[in-house]
Amino acid sequence: MRIKVIGIDLGATNVRGAVVIDGELSHIEAARIHSDGSVEEVLNDIYQVIDKLIANDIAAIGIGVPSVVDVKQGIVYDVLYIPSWVEVPLKALLEERYHIPVFVNNDANCFAVGEYHFGKGKGVEAMIGLTLGTGLGAGLIINKKLYAGHNCGAGEFGCLDYRDNIIEYYASGSFFKNVYGLDGTKVFEEAQKGDQRALELYAELGTHIGNAIKMVMYSLDPELIILGGSVRLAYAYFQQTMWDQIKTFMYSKSIERIRIDVSALQNSGILGAAALYYDAQ
Repeated sequence: MRIKVIGIDLGATNVRGAVVIDGELSHIEAARIHSDGSVEEVLNDIYQVIDKLIANDIAAIGIGVPSVVDVKQGIVYDVLYIPSWVEVPLKALLEERYHIPVFVNNDANCFAVGEYHFGKGKGVEAMIGLTLGTGLGAGLIINKKLYAGHNCGAGEFGCLDYRDNIIEYYASGSFFKNVYGLDGTKVFEEAQKGDQRALELYAELGTHIGNAIKMVMYSLDPELIILGGSVRLAYAYFQQTMWDQIKTFMYSKSIERIRIDVSALQNSGILGAAALYYDAQ
């Protein structure tokens, strides 16, 4: 029997969901989020999507949120971009409404577990999903299982001290704005045109990302690191300097053996949320 799991990706402006069967998605349902609304208004936005997907043969619901999560209780805290969601018992609320198991985790962890079950992480023992977007996030797969940490804070490498700030300040898509006051989207567009200054900026970004990856390697020594987030689309522009920095890693054998790849998953937020079910088995 093919297992059907609903995956829900809660973002800053919308919520998207689909039924996931063996890594394949049904049609995607989406709704706008009342980001400035009450707890109940945002819940109703989520219900609106799930109600269109729910059926008697659904095994579970997985949901990824941009926040810290009490994974066991399924409580989400201080959800980014949704001020009213300070402490919401999301798992209990969804299970009460739909009467099936619900799994809740943060979006970076969902990205990692989605890559492990449905993407380029299949079959590895230990891998890191590194999300390069507005910030720098990470999800950890250790001994073939998602490791979120005691407070769902494992993998927050972006918060480590670095230079005059933290590593996320430099090793993320916000680098261009933070350091040079530039719009990252415009820098990307100029790099695509071959603009020399834009390419130099990406080369500088690559050095910082290389340092972030070295932090990951020293901490966890993974087999594979998969890059996700919007910045991954510019990989060709920072790949060389990233690897130049990685090659300064102290242990040469680790440099030879580490694999770094770029995510090719479509709808990774939905797939990753659904993959929470498989991780729990």
